[in-house]
Amino acid sequence: KSATRIELLTRAGVAFDVEGAGIDERDVEAPLRSGGADPATIASHLADAKALAVSRRRPADLVLGADQTLGLGRELFVKADDRAAAEAQIARLAGRTHQLHAALSLAVGGHVVWRHLSSASLTVRPLSPAAIGRYLDTVGDAVLGSVGCYQLEGLGIRLFDRIEGDYFTILGLPLLPLLAELRARGLIDP
Repeated sequence: KSATRIELLTRAGVAFDVEGAGIDERDVEAPLRSGGADPATIASHLADAKALAVSRRRPADLVLGADQTLGLGRELFVKADDRAAAEAQIARLAGRTHQLHAALSLAVGGHVVWRHLSSASLTVRPLSPAAIGRYLDTVGDAVLGSVGCYQLEGLGIRLFDRIEGDYFTILGLPLLPLLAELRARGLIDP
């Protein structure tokens, strides 16, 4: 149901319906986290869980599940609940390199038939508490809608020194591998 993913698929000319998976992501994550799973593995499991939940309700349809996690090493970040949490999260990322892991799963008839995982590395520049405060004052509650408390396609780009990886992966939908799979299945024009 991500607005960014919806926009990317729409602009790419992919016909689709949107249906929420209705899963509790923290419930899916909990055993993985306690078992020591890394953020990339968790993203893959979440994408599977979302695709499978909808696929069980719509068994004849090809269902796309997608998820993105942010990892600072093996530490998993989740969306901030409020400004104080956002401030702490940005401060934790400041001056460090973190990874965004974007996972995709396609399911049919309650079975995953294709998976993809892409990762990108992003280096946040050193930031003073005052700079973080000014950023949060400017962007407001929008930071609560994304893990990492930034939108790279907006003012969040100002937080970074270096970015390595695919732009679509950073936005949470590795579009080129997905389009290649849809072409291979004859669902979009070659």
